[in-house]
Amino acid sequence: MPTIPPHETINVGPVTVRYRLDASQTDGQFTMFEFRVPTGARVPVAHSHDNFDETIYGLVGSMVWTVGGKEINVGPGEVLFIPRGIIHQFENRSATDTLSLSVITPGLLGPDYFREVSDVLKSAGPPDISRIAGVMQRYGLRPVPPPA
Repeated sequence: MPTIPPHETINVGPVTVRYRLDASQTDGQFTMFEFRVPTGARVPVAHSHDNFDETIYGLVGSMVWTVGGKEINVGPGEVLFIPRGIIHQFENRSATDTLSLSVITPGLLGPDYFREVSDVLKSAGPPDISRIAGVMQRYGLRPVPPPA
């Protein structure tokens, strides 16, 4: 069995992402990454993806996911499956940081997506949501505008 090389940690605003397996290691079947979300952090843009599913496994702490309009709490040892096309986002409302594992099937979402979003967030001034939405669309994510 091949050894998994260590992967970089990508800081995406306050969230950190660390790939455990990328598509090149799974023959494109899936990608797997850990992501740490500090207290109070959230993904600011609800979104869906039409070409891949996402499975979340809680490792440390508890996070609230909104999936298809329904709030679901995911804690250690709990699993959440997000089928393609379903609008979702997450928020850490707890008093502690969370750590979760995400598996993307097939492996269409790689580290380049998070690197590009990170670069947008490092730009001067407030986050440019339209630029982030453009990155999302290039990688197969469909951003959903906030309700009016």
